[in-house]
Amino acid sequence: MDLDELFAKRPDDPLVALLKQDLDRHSVAELKERVEALQGEIARCEAKISFSKDHRNAADSLFKK
Repeated sequence: MDLDELFAKRPDDPLVALLKQDLDRHSVAELKERVEALQGEIARCEAKISFSKDHRNAADSLFKK
């Protein structure tokens, strides 16, 4: 996804604010902590996607009978 597209659609979205932050102010240790936190959020999002897909497939199979 193009970042300009994301910024235009959701200017008040916390993700947009996060992506606009200046990383130059952070130390290496702070950046590593940030990466770790973001990796945790990625894992949480992927788990939700998986759950949603499984839930949808279960519902689809239930109503196809």
